[in-house]
Amino acid sequence: MTSVLTVGRVIEIDDPADGSRVLSVPMAEEAQIIAAVAAARAALPGWAATAPAERAAAVARAADAVAARADDLARQTTREMGKPLADARGGVDAGIDTLRQYAQLGPLHRGRSLAGSWDATDLMVYEPRGVVAALTPWNDPVAVACGLIGAALVTGNTVVTKPSERTPGTGALLAELIAARLPEGVLHHLSGDGTVGARLIEEDLDVVTHVGSTATGRHIAAVCARTGAKAVLENGGSDPLLLDADVDPAWAAGQAALGAFANAGQICVAVERIYVHRAVADSFLRALVERARSRRMGPGLDPPGSFCPATVLADVTDDMAVMRDETFGPVAAVAVVDSFEEALRRAASSPYGLAATVLTGSMAHAQRAWRELPVGTVKVNDVYGGAPGGAAHPRAGSGQGYGYGPELLDELTATKVVHLRPPP
Repeated sequence: MTSVLTVGRVIEIDDPADGSRVLSVPMAEEAQIIAAVAAARAALPGWAATAPAERAAAVARAADAVAARADDLARQTTREMGKPLADARGGVDAGIDTLRQYAQLGPLHRGRSLAGSWDATDLMVYEPRGVVAALTPWNDPVAVACGLIGAALVTGNTVVTKPSERTPGTGALLAELIAARLPEGVLHHLSGDGTVGARLIEEDLDVVTHVGSTATGRHIAAVCARTGAKAVLENGGSDPLLLDADVDPAWAAGQAALGAFANAGQICVAVERIYVHRAVADSFLRALVERARSRRMGPGLDPPGSFCPATVLADVTDDMAVMRDETFGPVAAVAVVDSFEEALRRAASSPYGLAATVLTGSMAHAQRAWRELPVGTVKVNDVYGGAPGGAAHPRAGSGQGYGYGPELLDELTATKVVHLRPPP
């Protein structure tokens, strides 16, 4: 039984740096949600029948429009959620690049022919899935939204987007810029809190994409199991960092600080749990504490910093909440281990399966780590490294389906097998 939303509600956003009011946004009401999905459904046949190159050109024009307002989007992000302005601009630039990448990839997304009988033609072809809901987070609101929206559009889907209630102004401006370069009805935007998102996913949707908490992701998966929509989810994580006995402790501390404290720890694949070999533990902890002390705090518009100090927790145990749950803050929890095998075993014992980092000079240990850790992404000796276009399946409580890269195009399309034989 779906609930009816209360009329007249608003979201009020205050600048986390000084508490000043940034904006007040009316929340979407029941009728607006129903109308947005219906309009996206009505626009679907025309957009799906548009040539892939034309769809790609529209997304490329949208990327140009976003680029023209990049400073405005970055400043709005900082005022709404507080990250340093340079970091916010970096997220906007990443979103622009993602739109352009999907504009290039869309026309290249192809099916294949099958080896059938000589007098017949057998094909596997891709088709749009239909109406896609994109529920996006506040920690990197432009980059994440551009990925989901761009991939959905170039594959011929129509989209209803609902950004986080913490960054509604950023989400509204982004949707406005993209929608203006598309045919009427192809992209719709809804503002609101979790109740709006919950009501949206009850509608006649074909795909629900979500980047956010594990609890919300599991609710979405349950609803999609009932409605028949496909769920594509990237959810919470508690990513481990393993430090072997042969690493340089000062270098390792730099890697750990970057992984745990960048964007105040508000990154899906941030380092949350650290397992350090006893042989280097003391030196590593001293260096990591110094790194934490050197982090500046301050308003996002006066970079760098935040108001939550970078924090190192030592002597933690695996039964503590900080080692079991996602902190999503600038906290590095450090446990000392006596062997690489112990680090592997303890790192693997988690309800999440998003990513992991291993710092080691041993190729054998690196090989064991990427094979044995039950996560979607393993990084060796580079906490935030990786080639562009990488896409991984999050596991367990961290979600399901590809959320990035060329493989996201597969998630947002359905494969149809066609057998063609001439009449006798």
